[in-house]
Amino acid sequence: MTPEVVVDIFSEAIYLIMIMVSLIIAPSLVVGLIVSTFQAATQINEQTLTFLPRLIVTLFTLIVGGPWLMRELMDYTQTLITNIPFVIG
Repeated sequence: MTPEVVVDIFSEAIYLIMIMVSLIIAPSLVVGLIVSTFQAATQINEQTLTFLPRLIVTLFTLIVGGPWLMRELMDYTQTLITNIPFVIG
């Protein structure tokens, strides 16, 4: 196994992780920004007000995007397992 192969495998894994995390985190960040703007405009300083909408959006994102995320992760894992003979030899 050459260092180039290891770097390629590692870069593909990091890219997949970045896509998965950004798909889950980005909607939560947008909702958090909207709720924070609302709180600043109305001067409501309730900590639980930001938590519930972000939680709901994150769960909804996981429900909607979960099958795609699992398919991508399974494809990557299957590719790794399939390429074991080529990496070793």
